[in-house]
Amino acid sequence: MSNDVLEQVASIIEADPRSGQSLLLFALVSTLNVEKTGHMYMLGKLKEFTPENRQLAYGLMELMADNRIHDEPWQAAMARMEQAVRG
Repeated sequence: MSNDVLEQVASIIEADPRSGQSLLLFALVSTLNVEKTGHMYMLGKLKEFTPENRQLAYGLMELMADNRIHDEPWQAAMARMEQAVRG
């Protein structure tokens, strides 16, 4: 599941890095990536996701709960997403 969620999120962001949905997903991934912030993400933002992307957001949160944030697949997907958003 983890690689599938990461691949889907990375693909959405790469396809249209300036879309609202991509930026919402990137904000969530970036927040989950920094443990020192306590993974602070406004849960109200979940309402702004499409139903499909909300399921991906839940999958990302599940990866965090399983302590999979800093494994190799996460870091590789994070690098792809950062490259897409930052150009």
